Amino acid sequence: MKESWSVRFLYQTIPGRMILKLMVHPAISHLGGRVLSTKVSRHIVPYYIKKNHINLAGVIIPQGGFASFNDFFTRKRIEKMMDEDNSTMISPCDAYLSAVRIDENTVFHVKNTDYKLADLLKNEELAKRYEGGYGLIFRLTPNHYHRYCYSVSGRLRKYRRISGILHCVRPVALATNPVFIQNTREYQVISHKEYGHVIQMEIGALMVGKIVNYKDSFVTGETVLGMEKGYFEFGGSTIMLVLEKQVPLREDILSLMDLEEEISIKMGDNLLSV
Repeated sequence: MKESWSVRFLYQTIPGRMILKLMVHPAISHLGGRVLSTKVSRHIVPYYIKKNHINLAGVIIPQGGFASFNDFFTRKRIEKMMDEDNSTMISPCDAYLSAVRIDENTVFHVKNTDYKLADLLKNEELAKRYEGGYGLIFRLTPNHYHRYCYSVSGRLRKYRRISGILHCVRPVALATNPVFIQNTREYQVISHKEYGHVIQMEIGALMVGKIVNYKDSFVTGETVLGMEKGYFEFGGSTIMLVLEKQVPLREDILSLMDLEEEISIKMGDNLLSV
């Protein structure tokens, strides 16, 4: 993917890096998020829709239009895009999906960034549990729907939020920064009756003021397949599922681990071969 001149300026020049140092400060990112929630920001919406070829069919459009850019970015659908028949594990979002096998030496290579699972989770003991298992990476782009749901039903065992430097996820940036290790992320460990402990993680990036996750599961202690879990405000975003080895993934998803490719996937698509 060819990078814009602005991204190259920020990451490949001294003046750009000085500006970037200010931009990645959490307070600045939070301010940017607040600006995108103002009425003035609604004027960006038509340009953004045209530039990213976004189809608004099936989207709930408020009377009088979207109140702000973030109101548009976190738009809701009229109907659930879901096929839950015989499904016990589904895609949490619309995205491009890639996959890796996990062992003690596995280095995840995502968007030109190398890191280990223990770095991402900030938990060596938890990471060891998934040796022999799988990592599914769901990459959202500007034209994707930025709400997401629970991939499985189960018992909530652990929740963790890891604050970090909100950073750009463009390839030029990744060449010089361990971006995913720096980014803010939230994850839940969910105990599933058949497939062990499933980790569902959301990762934010530059200009994401916050990852908005609902607190329903904290109250009930349970997660429900297909129930809306939350949404991302503006910025590059990624969701990861970390799975134990007994999970019977679809053959086309397993093949991604050898081909190092992505496939397009929709929220609610079944991930399993059974």
